[in-house]
Amino acid sequence: MYCDGVIVPNIAQSAVAVADHYDELDPIYRRVWGEHVHHGLWVTGRETPSEAVEALSSSVADRLHLVPGEACVDIGCGYGSTARQLARTHGVRVIGFTLSAEQAHYAARQPAADVEIHLRDWLVNGMSDASVSAAWAIESSEHMVDKPAFFAEAYRVLSPGGRFVVCAWLAESDSSKWKVRHLLEPICREGRLPSMGTREEYEAMAIAAGFEIVGYEDVSRQVARTWTICARRAVRALLLDREARRLAIGGRNRVFLLTLPRLILAYRTGAMRYGIFTLSKKRENGT
Repeated sequence: MYCDGVIVPNIAQSAVAVADHYDELDPIYRRVWGEHVHHGLWVTGRETPSEAVEALSSSVADRLHLVPGEACVDIGCGYGSTARQLARTHGVRVIGFTLSAEQAHYAARQPAADVEIHLRDWLVNGMSDASVSAAWAIESSEHMVDKPAFFAEAYRVLSPGGRFVVCAWLAESDSSKWKVRHLLEPICREGRLPSMGTREEYEAMAIAAGFEIVGYEDVSRQVARTWTICARRAVRALLLDREARRLAIGGRNRVFLLTLPRLILAYRTGAMRYGIFTLSKKRENGT
């Protein structure tokens, strides 16, 4: 359904529900998604799935213009793979936040220099004002109960001139009732998304928080292949993995498997988009 222009599931979601979703489905997520837990980006079309997910992280780093030694924050860091990748390739220091205890425990078993992973809600992150130079959120804003606060916190912790890149699942602008009812609302409900916004809504929230919009790119076509790969992996996991079958049949979050075909159709019909926003916090002199 619509709520002030944003698509909201008919069952309210919370940070606790999001954490439970990722904790319970942890074995399936790592089998189906891998350690990055985000879309792949196919630039040439010839990338392997692992190359494609790293390409998306690299694309984020390129937009941030990362400088060795600077402090960064990974909002919704999952297993910490992007944080470790960018710390290694760009020499930055990264603090990551995740709601999932299972993800935090896995990250702790993969220690990396200059990477800290915290089990904490980004909306109550406890970081100091103007304490980092760059921030990114790869497919985590969708899980934020309070999206304006998500942007406001990023603005607060960034130093003047700081950059912020958001990779987001977005609803098509002016989606038809059919697409909302049969694709977007169920995707939100089954994927534990408190809401799904459009490009225009995201930009309005970013501007309200104080950010300048530096750029936006719709990469839906370059990432959509992710879901057919995930669907094949999910079928393989169900056939070969007893734990995956148990979760699919009796797990609290088993309904998520139903959303895989919805996601494939949502991309093919244009109901769902994938956007990358590049934002900037003004310097103290206004530039």
